Amino acid sequence: MEAEGLDWLLVPLHQLVSWGAAGAMVFGGVVPYIPQYRDIRRTQNAEGFSAYVCLVLLVANILRILFWFGRRFESPLLWQSVVMILTMLLMLKLCTEVRVASELGVKRRFFAAADNKDEEIRAPPRRSYLDFDPHYFWHWSSFADYVQCVLAFTGIAGYITYLSIDSALFVETLGFLAVLTEAMLGVPQLYRNHRHQSTEGMSIKMVLMWTSGDTFKTVYFLLNGAPLQFSVCGLLQVLVDLAILAQAYVFARHPPKPAPHAVHPASTKAL
Repeated sequence: MEAEGLDWLLVPLHQLVSWGAAGAMVFGGVVPYIPQYRDIRRTQNAEGFSAYVCLVLLVANILRILFWFGRRFESPLLWQSVVMILTMLLMLKLCTEVRVASELGVKRRFFAAADNKDEEIRAPPRRSYLDFDPHYFWHWSSFADYVQCVLAFTGIAGYITYLSIDSALFVETLGFLAVLTEAMLGVPQLYRNHRHQSTEGMSIKMVLMWTSGDTFKTVYFLLNGAPLQFSVCGLLQVLVDLAILAQAYVFARHPPKPAPHAVHPASTKAL
């Protein structure tokens, strides 16, 4: 009787918790990018953020959306991909504008230092997605080129998915590719730390955010019966995060001898 009497409280409370968890899944993945976006905009310096992070997340989430058409999963996971794609496009737009403005500013300072007033200050050469130059892939001069590339990839992948949607093997493989691509996002950071035997330039707080977010995400997958691909790759992400934290602990206790003129690139995962 007491349990039945508490139903009026427990049922809406359970619903509220479910809504909160779904909201955290949809928007939680983009939270680490908000301070990064504000920092780039404030400093007008995008060197600390790798545009390849955007590439990986765009590919992973586009494939995840296509996977949804072959095997339906929970709506929050679908909307999470939509929100992440929009966030990565905003990051790309800002980084492209800042980088192009920075290149032009460097050229202006060069001519000012040389005091060559007769020389015309020309804008850096425009690098376009349609140039098909592998040396400048994903390093183009206009945000429109990134949008065109994303749309082309989406169209090609979507057409292939449409033709193969009845193949269970294709659909399951597509799902693994989607989540595995995202799961590998921390591997470049892990490799960079190992190569330099240092975690200098890497925010421990940020890695803790990765770990807590990936742990929550994996638990959400397991509790809500998400496709196996999500759970396996979520566990892989957590293991990569823990490995990076272990590197930070080990290298802090046994720091390498500082090398002269050593340059440590910034983290390539979500900052």
